[in-house]
Amino acid sequence: MSGPTATARGEVDADVAVVGAGLSGLVAAATLAREGVAVSLVEARDRVGGRVLDESIGDGKVVETGAQWIGPSQHRIAALAREVGVDTFPTHTVGDAMAEVGSHLTRFRGSWPDVGAAAGRDLRRAVALLDAMAREVPLEAPWRAACAEPWDAQTFSTWLGQELHTTEARALLASLTASSWAASPGELSLLHVLFDVHAAGGLTRTFGTEGGAQQDRLMGGPALVARRLAERLGERLVLSTPVSRIERCSSAVAVCGNGVSVRARRVIVAMSPALAGRLDYDPPLPGIRQQLGQRMPHGAVVKCFALYGEPFWRAEGLNGEVISEMGPVTSVFDGSPPDGRPGVLVGFILGEAARRLGRAPPAERRREILSCLTRFFGDRAADPEGYLERDWQVDSFTGGGYGGFFGPGGWTGFGAALREPIARLHWAGAETATRWFGYMDGAVSSGERAAAEVLAALSEERSHPT
Repeated sequence: MSGPTATARGEVDADVAVVGAGLSGLVAAATLAREGVAVSLVEARDRVGGRVLDESIGDGKVVETGAQWIGPSQHRIAALAREVGVDTFPTHTVGDAMAEVGSHLTRFRGSWPDVGAAAGRDLRRAVALLDAMAREVPLEAPWRAACAEPWDAQTFSTWLGQELHTTEARALLASLTASSWAASPGELSLLHVLFDVHAAGGLTRTFGTEGGAQQDRLMGGPALVARRLAERLGERLVLSTPVSRIERCSSAVAVCGNGVSVRARRVIVAMSPALAGRLDYDPPLPGIRQQLGQRMPHGAVVKCFALYGEPFWRAEGLNGEVISEMGPVTSVFDGSPPDGRPGVLVGFILGEAARRLGRAPPAERRREILSCLTRFFGDRAADPEGYLERDWQVDSFTGGGYGGFFGPGGWTGFGAALREPIARLHWAGAETATRWFGYMDGAVSSGERAAAEVLAALSEERSHPT
Protein backbone atom coordinates (compact mmCIF):
# COMPACT_ATOMS: atom_id res chain seq x y z
CA MET A 1 0.00 0.00 0.00
CA SER A 2 2.60 2.57 -1.10
CA GLY A 3 0.60 4.74 -3.50
CA PRO A 4 -2.36 4.88 -5.88
CA THR A 5 -2.04 2.86 -9.08
CA ALA A 6 -3.17 4.17 -12.47
CA THR A 7 -4.98 1.33 -14.29
CA ALA A 8 -6.18 3.25 -17.38
CA ARG A 9 -6.49 6.75 -18.72
CA GLY A 10 -8.42 8.78 -16.14
CA GLU A 11 -8.83 5.83 -13.77
CA VAL A 12 -6.99 5.35 -10.48
CA ASP A 13 -7.09 2.53 -7.94
CA ALA A 14 -6.34 3.44 -4.32
CA ASP A 15 -7.13 2.24 -0.84
CA VAL A 16 -8.60 5.63 0.11
CA ALA A 17 -9.80 8.62 -1.90
CA VAL A 18 -9.92 12.02 -0.22
CA VAL A 19 -12.11 14.73 -1.75
CA GLY A 20 -10.94 18.29 -1.06
CA ALA A 21 -7.40 19.58 -0.48
CA GLY A 22 -8.07 22.11 2.20
CA LEU A 23 -6.18 21.65 5.46
CA SER A 24 -8.48 18.83 6.60
CA GLY A 25 -8.11 16.84 3.37
CA LEU A 26 -4.36 17.44 3.20
CA VAL A 27 -3.89 16.29 6.79
CA ALA A 28 -6.07 13.21 6.26
CA ALA A 29 -4.22 12.23 3.07
CA ALA A 30 -0.76 12.86 4.54
CA THR A 31 -1.62 10.88 7.67
CA LEU A 32 -2.81 7.92 5.61
CA ALA A 33 0.20 8.07 3.29
CA ARG A 34 2.52 8.08 6.28
CA GLU A 35 0.87 4.84 7.41
CA GLY A 36 1.54 3.21 4.06
CA VAL A 37 -2.01 3.52 2.73
CA ALA A 38 -2.44 4.09 -1.01
CA VAL A 39 -4.30 7.40 -1.07
CA SER A 40 -5.48 9.73 -3.83
CA LEU A 41 -6.40 13.34 -2.95
CA VAL A 42 -8.69 15.03 -5.48
CA GLU A 43 -9.13 18.83 -5.46
CA ALA A 44 -11.43 21.00 -7.57
CA ARG A 45 -9.22 24.09 -7.52
CA ASP A 46 -5.87 24.56 -9.21
CA ARG A 47 -4.30 25.06 -5.77
CA VAL A 48 -4.37 23.52 -2.31
CA GLY A 49 -5.52 25.14 0.93
CA GLY A 50 -9.25 25.66 0.42
CA ARG A 51 -10.24 28.52 2.71
CA VAL A 52 -6.54 29.12 3.39
CA LEU A 53 -5.26 31.53 0.75
CA ASP A 54 -2.49 34.17 0.69
CA GLU A 55 -1.68 36.87 -1.85
CA SER A 56 1.76 38.29 -2.57
CA ILE A 57 2.43 41.97 -1.84
CA GLY A 58 6.04 41.86 -3.04
CA ASP A 59 9.45 41.25 -1.49
CA GLY A 60 8.41 37.73 -0.53
CA LYS A 61 5.64 39.03 1.74
CA VAL A 62 1.97 38.08 1.72
CA VAL A 63 -1.39 39.08 3.12
CA GLU A 64 -3.74 36.36 4.32
CA THR A 65 -6.86 36.71 2.19
CA GLY A 66 -8.30 33.59 3.82
CA ALA A 67 -7.76 32.13 7.29
CA GLN A 68 -5.19 34.20 9.16
CA TRP A 69 -4.64 33.63 12.88
CA ILE A 70 -3.84 30.95 15.43
CA GLY A 71 -4.00 31.29 19.20
CA PRO A 72 -3.51 29.60 22.57
CA SER A 73 -4.81 26.02 22.83
CA GLN A 74 -4.84 25.64 19.03
CA HIS A 75 -2.37 22.82 19.42
CA ARG A 76 -3.02 20.88 16.21
CA ILE A 77 -2.36 23.69 13.72
CA ALA A 78 0.59 24.85 15.82
CA ALA A 79 2.09 21.34 15.77
CA LEU A 80 1.53 21.03 12.02
CA ALA A 81 3.19 24.40 11.36
CA ARG A 82 6.23 23.33 13.39
CA GLU A 83 6.34 20.00 11.58
CA VAL A 84 6.55 21.67 8.15
CA GLY A 85 8.95 24.38 9.33
CA VAL A 86 6.64 27.41 9.50
CA ASP A 87 7.17 29.77 12.44
CA THR A 88 4.70 32.15 14.06
CA PHE A 89 4.88 35.81 14.97
CA PRO A 90 2.57 37.86 17.19
CA THR A 91 -0.23 40.04 15.89
CA HIS A 92 0.68 43.66 16.64
CA THR A 93 -1.14 44.67 19.83
CA VAL A 94 1.02 47.51 21.23
CA GLY A 95 -1.12 50.59 21.80
CA ASP A 96 -4.83 51.32 22.03
CA ALA A 97 -7.64 49.56 20.22
CA MET A 98 -10.73 51.50 19.18
CA ALA A 99 -14.43 50.86 19.50
CA GLU A 100 -17.20 52.60 17.61
CA VAL A 101 -20.53 52.20 19.40
CA GLY A 102 -23.24 54.46 18.06
CA SER A 103 -21.48 57.51 16.64
CA HIS A 104 -18.78 57.53 19.33
CA LEU A 105 -15.24 56.34 18.61
CA THR A 106 -13.25 55.61 21.75
CA ARG A 107 -9.82 54.18 22.53
CA PHE A 108 -9.37 51.31 24.96
CA ARG A 109 -6.99 48.63 26.20
CA GLY A 110 -7.83 45.17 27.43
CA SER A 111 -10.48 42.71 26.35
CA TRP A 112 -13.51 44.99 26.29
CA PRO A 113 -14.06 48.69 25.50
CA ASP A 114 -15.48 51.14 28.00
CA VAL A 115 -19.16 51.45 27.13
CA GLY A 116 -20.15 53.22 30.35
CA ALA A 117 -20.78 51.93 33.85
CA ALA A 118 -24.27 50.50 33.31
CA ALA A 119 -23.50 48.97 29.92
CA GLY A 120 -20.19 47.62 31.25
CA ARG A 121 -21.96 45.80 34.07
CA ASP A 122 -24.52 44.51 31.59
CA LEU A 123 -21.79 43.28 29.24
CA ARG A 124 -19.74 41.56 31.94
CA ARG A 125 -22.82 39.79 33.29
CA ALA A 126 -23.82 38.59 29.82
CA VAL A 127 -20.32 37.32 29.01
CA ALA A 128 -20.13 35.41 32.30
CA LEU A 129 -23.58 33.92 31.69
CA LEU A 130 -22.74 32.87 28.13
CA ASP A 131 -19.51 31.23 29.26
CA ALA A 132 -21.34 29.34 32.01
CA MET A 133 -24.06 28.17 29.63
CA ALA A 134 -21.47 27.17 27.03
CA ARG A 135 -19.73 24.87 29.49
CA GLU A 136 -22.97 22.87 29.76
CA VAL A 137 -22.87 21.96 26.04
CA PRO A 138 -21.17 18.57 25.35
CA LEU A 139 -18.63 19.15 22.59
CA GLU A 140 -19.09 15.69 21.07
CA ALA A 141 -22.89 15.97 21.07
CA PRO A 142 -24.33 19.47 21.57
CA TRP A 143 -27.84 18.14 20.95
CA ARG A 144 -27.57 16.23 24.24
CA ALA A 145 -27.20 19.32 26.41
CA ALA A 146 -29.82 19.46 29.15
CA CYS A 147 -31.24 22.67 27.65
CA ALA A 148 -30.52 21.79 24.03
CA GLU A 149 -34.13 22.05 22.83
CA PRO A 150 -34.96 25.52 24.20
CA TRP A 151 -31.50 26.87 23.34
CA ASP A 152 -31.72 25.55 19.79
CA ALA A 153 -35.24 26.85 19.35
CA GLN A 154 -34.15 30.50 19.56
CA THR A 155 -31.72 32.76 17.80
CA PHE A 156 -28.81 34.46 19.48
CA SER A 157 -30.57 37.74 18.71
CA THR A 158 -33.55 36.67 20.82
CA TRP A 159 -31.25 35.88 23.73
CA LEU A 160 -29.45 39.22 23.43
CA GLY A 161 -32.78 41.02 23.50
CA GLN A 162 -33.89 39.17 26.60
CA GLU A 163 -30.66 39.23 28.61
CA LEU A 164 -29.02 42.56 27.76
CA HIS A 165 -30.70 45.68 29.04
CA THR A 166 -28.51 48.41 27.57
CA THR A 167 -28.33 49.39 23.92
CA GLU A 168 -24.55 49.80 24.02
CA ALA A 169 -23.82 46.32 25.38
CA ARG A 170 -26.29 44.70 23.00
CA ALA A 171 -24.82 46.51 19.98
CA LEU A 172 -21.27 45.58 20.94
CA LEU A 173 -22.03 41.88 21.33
CA ALA A 174 -24.01 41.89 18.08
CA SER A 175 -21.03 43.41 16.27
CA LEU A 176 -18.63 40.88 17.78
CA THR A 177 -21.00 38.10 16.73
CA ALA A 178 -20.62 39.11 13.11
CA SER A 179 -16.83 39.26 13.46
CA SER A 180 -16.71 35.67 14.73
CA TRP A 181 -19.37 33.96 12.61
CA ALA A 182 -19.76 36.23 9.54
CA ALA A 183 -23.46 36.19 10.30
CA SER A 184 -25.91 38.28 12.27
CA PRO A 185 -27.24 37.21 15.69
CA GLY A 186 -30.62 36.61 14.07
CA GLU A 187 -29.16 33.93 11.79
CA LEU A 188 -27.48 31.91 14.54
CA SER A 189 -28.96 29.35 16.87
CA LEU A 190 -28.20 30.15 20.51
CA LEU A 191 -27.08 26.52 20.93
CA HIS A 192 -24.65 26.95 18.04
CA VAL A 193 -23.11 30.03 19.64
CA LEU A 194 -22.79 28.24 22.98
CA PHE A 195 -21.18 25.17 21.39
CA ASP A 196 -18.76 27.33 19.43
CA VAL A 197 -17.82 29.35 22.52
CA HIS A 198 -17.17 26.14 24.48
CA ALA A 199 -15.16 24.70 21.56
CA ALA A 200 -12.93 27.80 21.65
CA GLY A 201 -12.50 27.92 25.43
CA GLY A 202 -14.68 30.93 26.23
CA LEU A 203 -16.06 34.11 24.74
CA THR A 204 -13.07 36.30 25.58
CA ARG A 205 -10.73 33.82 23.88
CA THR A 206 -13.03 33.71 20.85
CA PHE A 207 -13.00 37.48 20.40
CA GLY A 208 -9.56 38.25 21.81
CA THR A 209 -6.23 39.08 20.19
CA GLU A 210 -3.53 38.82 22.86
CA GLY A 211 -4.38 35.58 24.68
CA GLY A 212 -7.16 34.90 22.15
CA ALA A 213 -7.89 33.39 18.76
CA GLN A 214 -6.22 36.27 16.90
CA GLN A 215 -2.97 36.21 18.90
CA ASP A 216 -0.46 34.91 16.33
CA ARG A 217 0.16 34.70 12.61
CA LEU A 218 2.20 32.32 10.47
CA MET A 219 5.44 33.44 8.83
CA GLY A 220 4.95 33.38 5.08
CA GLY A 221 1.20 32.88 5.53
CA PRO A 222 -0.86 29.80 6.42
CA ALA A 223 -1.07 28.76 2.77
CA LEU A 224 2.63 27.92 3.08
CA VAL A 225 1.67 25.20 5.56
CA ALA A 226 -0.78 23.76 3.02
CA ARG A 227 1.75 23.86 0.18
CA ARG A 228 4.47 22.16 2.19
CA LEU A 229 2.05 19.44 3.24
CA ALA A 230 0.99 18.99 -0.39
CA GLU A 231 4.63 18.54 -1.46
CA ARG A 232 4.75 15.36 0.60
CA LEU A 233 1.91 13.85 -1.40
CA GLY A 234 3.49 14.21 -4.83
CA GLU A 235 1.49 12.40 -7.51
CA ARG A 236 -1.09 11.34 -4.96
CA LEU A 237 -2.54 14.87 -5.34
CA VAL A 238 -4.76 15.63 -8.35
CA LEU A 239 -5.69 19.30 -8.88
CA SER A 240 -8.27 21.02 -11.13
CA THR A 241 -10.62 18.05 -10.80
CA PRO A 242 -14.05 18.95 -9.41
CA VAL A 243 -15.75 15.82 -8.10
CA SER A 244 -19.37 15.57 -9.17
CA ARG A 245 -20.42 12.04 -8.19
CA ILE A 246 -19.63 9.38 -5.60
CA GLU A 247 -20.84 5.83 -6.30
CA ARG A 248 -20.91 3.13 -3.64
CA CYS A 249 -21.20 -0.62 -3.78
CA SER A 250 -20.73 -3.22 -1.07
CA SER A 251 -16.97 -3.48 -1.49
CA ALA A 252 -15.78 -0.19 -3.03
CA VAL A 253 -16.46 3.46 -3.72
CA ALA A 254 -15.84 5.40 -6.95
CA VAL A 255 -15.12 9.12 -6.89
CA CYS A 256 -15.84 10.64 -10.30
CA GLY A 257 -15.36 14.04 -11.88
CA ASN A 258 -13.79 15.90 -14.80
CA GLY A 259 -12.74 12.74 -16.60
CA VAL A 260 -11.11 11.18 -13.54
CA SER A 261 -12.40 8.17 -11.62
CA VAL A 262 -10.79 6.99 -8.39
CA ARG A 263 -11.88 3.56 -7.19
CA ALA A 264 -11.18 3.08 -3.48
CA ARG A 265 -12.14 1.03 -0.47
CA ARG A 266 -12.97 4.13 1.58
CA VAL A 267 -13.62 7.81 0.86
CA ILE A 268 -13.11 10.87 3.05
CA VAL A 269 -15.19 13.86 1.95
CA ALA A 270 -13.22 16.81 3.33
CA MET A 271 -15.71 19.54 2.48
CA SER A 272 -18.17 21.66 4.39
CA PRO A 273 -21.62 20.04 4.69
CA ALA A 274 -23.12 22.63 2.33
CA LEU A 275 -20.58 21.89 -0.40
CA ALA A 276 -20.58 18.12 0.21
CA GLY A 277 -24.35 18.24 -0.25
CA ARG A 278 -23.92 19.46 -3.84
CA LEU A 279 -22.36 16.16 -4.93
CA ASP A 280 -24.41 13.41 -6.52
CA TYR A 281 -24.37 10.22 -4.43
CA ASP A 282 -25.40 6.77 -5.65
CA PRO A 283 -27.12 5.38 -3.71
CA PRO A 284 -28.50 8.62 -2.27
CA LEU A 285 -27.44 9.67 1.21
CA PRO A 286 -29.90 9.19 4.07
CA GLY A 287 -32.40 12.01 4.38
CA ILE A 288 -30.89 13.45 7.56
CA ARG A 289 -27.51 13.85 5.87
CA GLN A 290 -29.04 15.47 2.80
CA GLN A 291 -31.00 17.87 5.00
CA LEU A 292 -27.84 18.66 6.99
CA GLY A 293 -26.23 20.14 3.89
CA GLN A 294 -29.25 22.40 3.41
CA ARG A 295 -29.39 23.51 7.05
CA MET A 296 -25.75 24.56 7.50
CA PRO A 297 -25.15 27.62 5.33
CA HIS A 298 -21.95 29.61 5.15
CA GLY A 299 -21.54 33.14 6.41
CA ALA A 300 -20.83 36.13 4.19
CA VAL A 301 -17.48 37.93 4.27
CA VAL A 302 -15.50 40.38 2.20
CA LYS A 303 -11.94 40.73 3.46
CA CYS A 304 -10.04 43.85 2.40
CA PHE A 305 -6.48 45.15 2.75
CA ALA A 306 -5.21 48.72 2.57
CA LEU A 307 -1.42 49.00 2.18
CA TYR A 308 0.58 52.04 3.30
CA GLY A 309 4.27 52.93 3.28
CA GLU A 310 4.36 52.44 7.03
CA PRO A 311 1.93 51.53 9.83
CA PHE A 312 1.33 55.20 10.68
CA TRP A 313 -1.28 54.39 13.30
CA ARG A 314 1.39 52.91 15.57
CA ALA A 315 3.09 56.31 15.96
CA GLU A 316 -0.29 57.64 17.10
CA GLY A 317 -0.47 55.06 19.89
CA LEU A 318 -2.93 52.78 18.09
CA ASN A 319 -2.55 49.05 17.53
CA GLY A 320 -4.75 49.00 14.43
CA GLU A 321 -7.62 47.07 16.02
CA VAL A 322 -11.17 48.40 15.66
CA ILE A 323 -14.58 47.09 16.66
CA SER A 324 -17.40 49.00 14.97
CA GLU A 325 -21.14 48.81 15.32
CA MET A 326 -21.63 51.27 12.46
CA GLY A 327 -19.77 49.46 9.67
CA PRO A 328 -19.83 48.45 6.94
CA VAL A 329 -16.29 47.54 8.06
CA THR A 330 -17.03 46.15 11.51
CA SER A 331 -13.59 44.89 12.52
CA VAL A 332 -10.03 45.89 11.65
CA PHE A 333 -6.61 44.52 12.59
CA ASP A 334 -3.01 45.41 11.92
CA GLY A 335 -2.06 42.96 9.17
CA SER A 336 1.46 44.26 8.56
CA PRO A 337 4.35 41.84 7.91
CA PRO A 338 6.70 41.14 10.84
CA ASP A 339 9.01 44.04 9.89
CA GLY A 340 6.10 46.51 9.63
CA ARG A 341 6.69 47.32 5.95
CA PRO A 342 4.34 47.93 4.34
CA GLY A 343 1.77 48.95 6.90
CA VAL A 344 -1.37 46.89 6.34
CA LEU A 345 -4.87 47.38 7.72
CA VAL A 346 -7.07 44.33 7.23
CA GLY A 347 -10.81 44.93 7.44
CA PHE A 348 -13.84 42.67 7.48
CA ILE A 349 -17.27 43.32 5.97
CA LEU A 350 -19.62 40.66 7.28
CA GLY A 351 -23.15 39.30 7.13
CA GLU A 352 -25.74 41.58 5.55
CA ALA A 353 -23.16 44.32 4.88
CA ALA A 354 -21.08 41.79 2.90
CA ARG A 355 -24.14 40.72 0.92
CA ARG A 356 -24.95 44.35 0.11
CA LEU A 357 -21.43 45.43 -0.81
CA GLY A 358 -20.83 42.17 -2.64
CA ARG A 359 -23.50 43.31 -5.10
CA ALA A 360 -22.00 46.80 -5.45
CA PRO A 361 -19.55 47.82 -8.19
CA PRO A 362 -15.93 47.37 -7.06
CA ALA A 363 -15.22 51.12 -7.12
CA GLU A 364 -18.21 51.83 -4.87
CA ARG A 365 -17.22 49.04 -2.48
CA ARG A 366 -13.68 50.40 -2.26
CA ARG A 367 -14.97 53.93 -1.55
CA GLU A 368 -17.14 52.72 1.31
CA ILE A 369 -14.34 50.64 2.80
CA LEU A 370 -11.78 53.44 2.64
CA SER A 371 -14.35 55.84 4.07
CA CYS A 372 -14.60 53.56 7.13
CA LEU A 373 -10.82 53.37 7.51
CA THR A 374 -10.61 57.16 7.24
CA ARG A 375 -13.26 57.52 9.92
CA PHE A 376 -11.22 55.26 12.19
CA PHE A 377 -7.66 56.38 11.44
CA GLY A 378 -7.90 59.83 9.87
CA ASP A 379 -7.03 61.26 6.47
CA ARG A 380 -3.82 59.26 6.05
CA ALA A 381 -5.95 56.13 5.67
CA ALA A 382 -7.89 57.58 2.71
CA ASP A 383 -5.19 57.09 0.09
CA PRO A 384 -3.43 53.71 0.43
CA GLU A 385 -0.54 52.77 -1.82
CA GLY A 386 -2.18 49.44 -2.50
CA TYR A 387 -5.59 47.86 -2.06
CA LEU A 388 -6.71 44.21 -2.19
CA GLU A 389 -9.96 42.46 -1.41
CA ARG A 390 -11.41 38.96 -1.44
CA ASP A 391 -15.15 38.29 -1.59
CA TRP A 392 -15.56 34.69 -0.44
CA GLN A 393 -19.25 34.72 -1.39
CA VAL A 394 -18.35 34.43 -5.09
CA ASP A 395 -15.86 31.58 -4.69
CA SER A 396 -17.83 28.67 -6.14
CA PHE A 397 -15.68 26.07 -4.39
CA THR A 398 -16.08 27.78 -1.00
CA GLY A 399 -19.55 29.29 -0.93
CA GLY A 400 -18.92 31.98 1.68
CA GLY A 401 -16.98 32.50 4.86
CA TYR A 402 -15.76 31.66 7.31
CA GLY A 403 -17.61 28.35 7.20
CA GLY A 404 -20.88 26.65 8.03
CA PHE A 405 -23.12 27.41 11.01
CA PHE A 406 -26.45 26.21 12.34
CA GLY A 407 -29.57 28.29 12.63
CA PRO A 408 -32.41 27.38 15.03
CA GLY A 409 -33.20 23.67 15.07
CA GLY A 410 -29.97 22.72 13.33
CA TRP A 411 -28.02 20.99 16.08
CA THR A 412 -30.97 19.15 17.60
CA GLY A 413 -32.37 18.11 14.22
CA PHE A 414 -29.25 17.30 12.22
CA GLY A 415 -26.13 17.49 14.40
CA ALA A 416 -25.95 13.73 14.87
CA ALA A 417 -25.26 13.31 11.13
CA LEU A 418 -22.31 15.72 11.07
CA ARG A 419 -19.50 13.19 11.62
CA GLU A 420 -21.33 9.85 11.38
CA PRO A 421 -19.81 7.65 8.62
CA ILE A 422 -22.20 6.29 6.01
CA ALA A 423 -21.05 2.85 4.90
CA ARG A 424 -17.68 3.58 3.25
CA LEU A 425 -18.01 7.37 3.40
CA HIS A 426 -16.28 9.42 6.10
CA TRP A 427 -16.49 13.16 6.75
CA ALA A 428 -13.85 15.77 7.55
CA GLY A 429 -13.67 19.55 7.53
CA ALA A 430 -13.52 22.32 10.10
CA GLU A 431 -17.30 22.07 10.59
CA THR A 432 -16.87 18.54 11.98
CA ALA A 433 -14.40 19.58 14.69
CA THR A 434 -15.27 19.42 18.37
CA ARG A 435 -12.62 21.97 19.35
CA TRP A 436 -12.00 25.19 17.50
CA PHE A 437 -14.96 24.52 15.23
CA GLY A 438 -14.52 26.39 11.94
CA TYR A 439 -10.88 27.34 12.55
CA MET A 440 -7.68 26.04 10.97
CA ASP A 441 -7.05 24.08 14.16
CA GLY A 442 -10.44 22.40 13.79
CA ALA A 443 -9.68 21.56 10.17
CA VAL A 444 -6.43 19.86 11.15
CA SER A 445 -7.97 17.86 14.00
CA SER A 446 -10.86 16.78 11.77
CA GLY A 447 -8.44 15.43 9.17
CA GLU A 448 -6.60 13.50 11.86
CA ARG A 449 -9.86 12.12 13.22
CA ALA A 450 -11.15 11.03 9.80
CA ALA A 451 -7.82 9.35 8.96
CA ALA A 452 -7.95 7.46 12.26
CA GLU A 453 -11.50 6.28 11.46
CA VAL A 454 -10.41 5.01 8.07
CA LEU A 455 -7.29 3.28 9.40
CA ALA A 456 -9.43 1.48 11.97
CA ALA A 457 -11.94 0.46 9.30
CA LEU A 458 -9.23 -0.84 6.95
CA SER A 459 -7.67 -2.78 9.80
CA GLU A 460 -11.04 -4.30 10.63
CA GLU A 461 -11.55 -5.30 7.00
CA ARG A 462 -8.18 -7.01 6.87
CA SER A 463 -8.94 -8.87 10.11
CA HIS A 464 -12.41 -9.94 8.99
CA PRO A 465 -12.47 -10.14 5.16
CA THR A 466 -15.85 -10.77 3.60
